Amino acid sequence: MNSPDLMTETRLKSAKLTQLLQPLVEDLGYEFVGLDYGNDPKNAVLVIYIDTESGIAVEDCEKVSREVAALLDVEDPISGHYNLEISSPGLDRPLFTPEQYEKFAGEVAKITLFAPQDGRRKFKGTILGIEDGRVKLELDGSEVFLEMSNIAKARLVPDYDNLFSKREAR
Repeated sequence: MNSPDLMTETRLKSAKLTQLLQPLVEDLGYEFVGLDYGNDPKNAVLVIYIDTESGIAVEDCEKVSREVAALLDVEDPISGHYNLEISSPGLDRPLFTPEQYEKFAGEVAKITLFAPQDGRRKFKGTILGIEDGRVKLELDGSEVFLEMSNIAKARLVPDYDNLFSKREAR
């Protein structure tokens, strides 16, 4: 399968699953951060990221997992065997929507593209925001624009030095 076909299939499947699952997760009182669906036939995995202002505990993941599993059993949007995982976004929070890129402007992110841009698929830079449907990054002193539709994965890069210094200050 060539890259545009994979890109389109992955986006369509993720959009369909998001449309089905986001209302359920939000009705349960959680922020639906996003989802990752890896459809490898030998190890298909659906990971749903949830959050609250006070964070996520194991019990929250269990609660959402039960409800999501029940809905997926009824709707059956995924053919074949897959593993369902419910997770907090963690320190290396995944980014899915333009609003999330705006919210985390000023933070460093690692972004992987479906199709190469300027000869590369991986970028690491400071998020400057969204402009004309594109993610604007500061990369080695210059601005780079990445099409949202070409982003396969994006995650924040935790600033461990800053986190540890805050912890030590307490």
